[in-house]
Amino acid sequence: MVTWLLLFLFRVFVGTWNVGGIPPSDDLDLENWLDTSNNSYDIYVLGFQEIIPLSTRNVLGLEESKMAGKWNSIIGATLNKTLPDQRPTQMFEPVEHRKVYPVKDGYHRERKAGDFRCIISKQMVGILVSLWIRNDLLDYVSYPSVSCIGCGIMGCLRNKGSVSVRFCLHESSFCFVCCHLVSGGKEGDEMRRNSNVMDILSKTCFSSDSSNDLPKKILDHDRIVLFGDLNYRISLPEAKTSSLVEQKEWNILLDHDQLRLELSEGRTLEGWNEGAITFSPTYKYHPNSDQYCWEVPGSTGERRRAPAWCDRILWLGEGLKQIGYERCESQLSDHRPVRAIFTAEVDAVVLQSSNAMDGQGGVRNG
Repeated sequence: MVTWLLLFLFRVFVGTWNVGGIPPSDDLDLENWLDTSNNSYDIYVLGFQEIIPLSTRNVLGLEESKMAGKWNSIIGATLNKTLPDQRPTQMFEPVEHRKVYPVKDGYHRERKAGDFRCIISKQMVGILVSLWIRNDLLDYVSYPSVSCIGCGIMGCLRNKGSVSVRFCLHESSFCFVCCHLVSGGKEGDEMRRNSNVMDILSKTCFSSDSSNDLPKKILDHDRIVLFGDLNYRISLPEAKTSSLVEQKEWNILLDHDQLRLELSEGRTLEGWNEGAITFSPTYKYHPNSDQYCWEVPGSTGERRRAPAWCDRILWLGEGLKQIGYERCESQLSDHRPVRAIFTAEVDAVVLQSSNAMDGQGGVRNG
């Protein structure tokens, strides 16, 4: 018998959308955002913010489950239409000096590969994470877990915060952290957002026991994605921002993007990666319009809201490679949905006779 390491390359879809408390219609079209017309992915991780209005009643009361169910119903119907079958790539190499974990029997069990199953759905007030995996991978998913952190009003209420989900696929651990950070365009508000991120990274903890050696903290996982309405704004005077938006000078505006500045100075998410932003700001729009909304009614009169790239997707960990990062054009809310596509390396260990592996090296299609 020979022990082999199978290195799978899976395609992972991560999406974020602040839907502004607007319930979806039964015929809401998600195909553009989920990219189902021409592509199929192995894993879909969808994060929503404000699936219910962030009213005092909703923040302090029982969590609303009907809205999560409605979103999941639409997602499932969209994903489980007829899709192209794209199998993961496999690479074979001998295992040396590595601890070997058993792979469950039945890897070649026939299933309808195009179907997707929701394995985790978790709502915390307005935040919803919905995790879907291709049906024929379910036997190799283990230890799903969820951890929620509130960092809103008084630093603990759940109008803002994170829902983190983790699971293992074969021998590789994944963690996806969906955030809705504190809002505000005043000078210094970016530091409050940095503080939210620190709280989320330090306080999030997944359940484990002595019988396994599972990662408990976000940063302990092999492949990590943090995404959501991070609420970082553009640090420029309003008049200058308005002029640059009108001229569509996105690169100049990005030079003053708060998240980019905080990352470059090492004040938040040090070592994390974000793909090149080639799309226009995702916030704030008039309802059912492609026009930016600069003035918002408030309790003390009109409040100004400059456009910004609030909706972001970042990642950490070897074995993740981003191959796409873009916004989509649904006009349901004042935010535009964003998606990122990754390839993710996943380790699996199998035992086979040396004769069975003769002549199989390099890369082959699964």
